Amino acid sequence: MGKEIQLRPKANVSSYIHFLLNYRNKFKEQQPNTYLGFQEFSRKCSEKWRSISKHEKAKYEALAKLDKARYQEEMMNYAGKRKKRRKRDPHAPRRPPSSFLLFCQEHYAPMKRENPNWSVVQVAKATGKMWSVTTDVEKQPYEQRAAVLRAKYQEELKAYRQQRNGRKKSLVPADNQCRGEAESGKADGSS
Repeated sequence: MGKEIQLRPKANVSSYIHFLLNYRNKFKEQQPNTYLGFQEFSRKCSEKWRSISKHEKAKYEALAKLDKARYQEEMMNYAGKRKKRRKRDPHAPRRPPSSFLLFCQEHYAPMKRENPNWSVVQVAKATGKMWSVTTDVEKQPYEQRAAVLRAKYQEELKAYRQQRNGRKKSLVPADNQCRGEAESGKADGSS
């Protein structure tokens, strides 16, 4: 009758999550009328997880492996929709960088020279910390440049949209014109 909706398979969980669910059930059985807040319960679980033996942890790791295998098998049989990203128009203007990104671009090279063995992530974290301690007065030039770039982007975007809409409109009349000529040819009997 109607289409059968196939739900996405439930994701697999880690060994710690298996332990946490088991620990929660045992806790509810032992103390049914006791309420623990999430933070306190999480702290107790993590303490208990650290204190259990490797042999006991192996049980939960085996459960996690089984759950992962189940998930992978279900995903292979899952025929649900996968959202595809819309392709970016290469003619569309690119979004301008924020004041923070302008700051990062300016400070990346000197920071990398000072610390050549740092990864990109480490440099990014360091520039993020620098930005957070930078005063509003020192941020002003970056914010002004970002505002100018944003205004330029808005103008380019407006021009791009007008041009794109112009192309769409010019395609429609041309299509109608061809149909009109074909129909008039049929009416004349010259086909």
